[in-house]
Amino acid sequence: MAKLKISNKRRKAVIGVAFVSPWIVGFLIFTLYPMLYSLFLSFHQVKITPVGVKTKYVGFDNFNYAFFSDPVFVEKLLNYLMEMVLNVPVIIVFSLIIALLINQKIKFRGMFRTIFFLPVIITSGPVINELLSQGASSIPNIEQYGMFTLIESSLSPILAEPILYLFKQIIMVLWFSGVQILIFLAGLQKVDRSMYEAARIDGASPWESFWKVTLPVLMPLVIVNVIYTIVYVSTFALNEIILLIKNNMFSTITGFGYATAIAWIYFIIIMLMLALWTGVLRMKKR
Repeated sequence: MAKLKISNKRRKAVIGVAFVSPWIVGFLIFTLYPMLYSLFLSFHQVKITPVGVKTKYVGFDNFNYAFFSDPVFVEKLLNYLMEMVLNVPVIIVFSLIIALLINQKIKFRGMFRTIFFLPVIITSGPVINELLSQGASSIPNIEQYGMFTLIESSLSPILAEPILYLFKQIIMVLWFSGVQILIFLAGLQKVDRSMYEAARIDGASPWESFWKVTLPVLMPLVIVNVIYTIVYVSTFALNEIILLIKNNMFSTITGFGYATAIAWIYFIIIMLMLALWTGVLRMKKR
């Protein structure tokens, strides 16, 4: 009986596929199929009845209603885009600064890492909702400071409103920085110290070492953190568009079909944001 000869490379490939096959099967059943089915429902008027789900094909009516008739969706979508443009750079810069600080040889370094990562563990939907209701998303009484009046009087509304938004939501923004700090910290600990010694011998200042050594090494991690931040903030339980999708799911006026339509619009917007941010960063890296 002839034996089937398999090369070592192919054997390793088969073993690798065998290990990831549970994930592939789970993705096809629990992710890809629901996504395709929701895309199918987005072109239909859906009614959930005691005997099952009834659909009626309406074409692009749900998408047209979202952009031209729904008075809430477009406003919330624009708010989301503005928040994303403001929040992502702030979260990334803050995470990098904190990672640089706690990477120094200081006492209780492990405790500081735990403190900055702790919000990631406790910031579930109900917890955040309770903190927001108590006004814990911003610095107490910050609006009473003269800085707000100075910004409003010296800048145009187009520039003043985003800056004031960041100050009002600064605590909320910083809550989303725990994982990014750990990623940057892991990257900083992998930087070869001899590179800094060579830069110091060449007369480079600490600031020049950061721009010429540290930042280029961390640039791949910056891209990873940008992708993680966009996805995490976009899928957060208290996101306005996520709540809008949930409210429309069982609405008697719009229904499940419209909810899936705006969910797909939201998904496409997220993908475009990811492509835009990562494209800009890759161009900067080159």
